[in-house]
Amino acid sequence: MNNQKQQKPTLTGQRFKTRKRDEKERFDPTQFQESIVQGLNQTGTDLEAVAKFLDASGAKLDYRRYAETLFDILVAGGMLGKQPCAVFNKLIRRYKYLEKGFEEEIKKLLLFLKGFTESERNKLAMLTGILLANGNISASILNSLFNENLVKEGVSAAFAVKLFKSWINEKDINSVSASLRKVGMDNRLMELFPANKRSCEHFSKYFTDAGLKELSDFARNQQSIGARKELQKELQEQMSRGETLKDIIAYVREEMKKTSISEQTMIGIVWTSVMSSVEWNKKEELVTEQAIKLLKQYSPLLKAFTSQGLSELTLLLKIQEYCYDNIHFMKAFQKIVVLLYKAVVLSEEVILKWYTESHVAKGKSVFLEQMKKFVEWLKNAEEESESEEEEGD
Repeated sequence: MNNQKQQKPTLTGQRFKTRKRDEKERFDPTQFQESIVQGLNQTGTDLEAVAKFLDASGAKLDYRRYAETLFDILVAGGMLGKQPCAVFNKLIRRYKYLEKGFEEEIKKLLLFLKGFTESERNKLAMLTGILLANGNISASILNSLFNENLVKEGVSAAFAVKLFKSWINEKDINSVSASLRKVGMDNRLMELFPANKRSCEHFSKYFTDAGLKELSDFARNQQSIGARKELQKELQEQMSRGETLKDIIAYVREEMKKTSISEQTMIGIVWTSVMSSVEWNKKEELVTEQAIKLLKQYSPLLKAFTSQGLSELTLLLKIQEYCYDNIHFMKAFQKIVVLLYKAVVLSEEVILKWYTESHVAKGKSVFLEQMKKFVEWLKNAEEESESEEEEGD
């Protein structure tokens, strides 16, 4: 028993020492760095040879463990420009686990941009743009550019110009905008500037002057979308609070002036806000009655923003799309249109124009059939009116 007790700590101690010694031998970034640098020096500027060397070295050296050291050598060590991207592509395709480490390295470098010369920053911006275009890294790395000190000194905005030029040159603005939306960066570009310069006007002028009008237009459009969402949310809240129609109309008109939103755009926002202001009945036979009651209440609001034929047509198309997208409303379409005709929101001319040529494909056959008798009545009424005028003459 005593012998067994004495052996236990001895064995455990030996095992612990062995592990510690092995750990020390395995983790040696200096040795790893020397091996990589020596190999890169031997390959020279031959990028094919560089790629082969890095590919082969992954079998001998522990890339998983030394990912940070590896990318410090490759990125900060001067392999900047378009061609080396092919090397990074091959390396990351071959050793997929390096992808995350590579992205973290780029994030880290962006945080320390002030430590680079202007020339080095420009090269890094070009490289980052190409890597983003190729999908090697996520647009979430742009978060590093929102660092307060970088923003305050104008480093972030200047770097972003070079980066976006490189990115758009490789792809196009649609690809860039899709990548930004994917990670929620599409509404954060204003943060490249200090708070006192964080306006759409300043952003637009800065990037347009730098030759990136498409980025300025994208940011302006995103701000406009954001403003519309906020407006719709506020409208719904005003309706739920029971604000008077007079006050709601005054608020909407003021917002139209401030944001330069057209009447055609505004009527779409008003329609969506009205239809989102209530909890709809799940039964099809009851939802029509509920919709008619609601739209009777808000018809003066709809009328206030359909002063033009194009606005009326926009509203009618919104109604068609809404009734198609919300299946319980399929049978309600004709009743809604007739109600709004009687409330002088939709004119006879616009309804006939919609019926003959301006409808969209959504639910077309169903809605045209629903409207057939009413359209015939409108045409007959129009003919009677014309003949009465002729008789009067």
